[in-house]
Amino acid sequence: MKKHNFSPGPCILPQEVMQKASEAVLELDGIGLSLIEISHRSKEFVAIMEKARSLALELLGLEGKGYQAVFLQGGASMQFLMAAYNLLEKKAGYVNTGTWSQKAIKEARLFGEIVEVASSQEQNFNHIPKGYKVPSDLDYLHLTSNNTIFGTQIREFPETDVPLVCDMSSDIFSRQLDFSKFDLIYAGAQKNMGPAGTTLVVVKEDILGKVSRKIPSMLDYSVHVSKDSMFNTPPVFAVYVSMLTMQWLKDLGGISAIEEINERKANLIYSEIELNPVFSGYAAKEDRSIMNATFNITDDALKDTFDEMCKEAGISGINGHRSVGGYRASMYNALPVESVGVLVDIMSELEKKG
Repeated sequence: MKKHNFSPGPCILPQEVMQKASEAVLELDGIGLSLIEISHRSKEFVAIMEKARSLALELLGLEGKGYQAVFLQGGASMQFLMAAYNLLEKKAGYVNTGTWSQKAIKEARLFGEIVEVASSQEQNFNHIPKGYKVPSDLDYLHLTSNNTIFGTQIREFPETDVPLVCDMSSDIFSRQLDFSKFDLIYAGAQKNMGPAGTTLVVVKEDILGKVSRKIPSMLDYSVHVSKDSMFNTPPVFAVYVSMLTMQWLKDLGGISAIEEINERKANLIYSEIELNPVFSGYAAKEDRSIMNATFNITDDALKDTFDEMCKEAGISGINGHRSVGGYRASMYNALPVESVGVLVDIMSELEKKG
């Protein structure tokens, strides 16, 4: 039976990417060796890394604009540390919109003064703060574009002369933005790009080298940029699959094409949540994420029935995070519209049972 994968991460991947990646594990492009046993210095893998870095900049519209793309390790959690290590001289601002923002704030406080410019914590992060002022004396302002746990997403980013740093782990490549507004973007691969094991970092070159502290080589963006993501052995499989996924997205028509599909999926499920009295949405309507729909069941007596219906239909991974409870449907780029339709049909059928 087909499974409908709503997992919040690691995420669903395009079937053709999975097929090609599995073949490469046995033998890469007819060279007589597996992808995961060739040297990362071989011409075959160097070409893969160069293509992955190039595709990232191309898809984001940042080619020739003074940016570099590198693939690192340690997940977005390592970037909570690295961003501050490389950019924080005296004071930085953070907008606190959830668990991952809080973790980033914790790490940054090791390096300098942190100003919590805005927060939605008092309402358990069910909305995105608005109308806040960005102090002009910040080294940077840090934002989290999409909050997987709470199902919120930033629609409008602040207009400021302060450098913008953004964790886009869970919505990278999902919607059109002016990515040149950001000085540093980072994203763990395992939401919209590939398997866990690598993290995409896109950095504006002229923001680097401005802090007075000495930075260990492995944590220095400049080192990784100068070595073309090859300072140490890269996670070859995760980079390769990420490259394949970005090529799949380019062939589909790029970010503009996938945004239309993502909007269709989001409209499907949010329309059902609005119309169906058995369910209630968690996030504020104006801040609802197109990647992660969070919702609760209004009658606990129907929970077991709904869970069983989802199981019978092959729906997987929709349990909500413990911070919110209820359900969470993660609808990353590779999730078909048809899978969302199956979930919506079950939600509708449950209303009739109720």
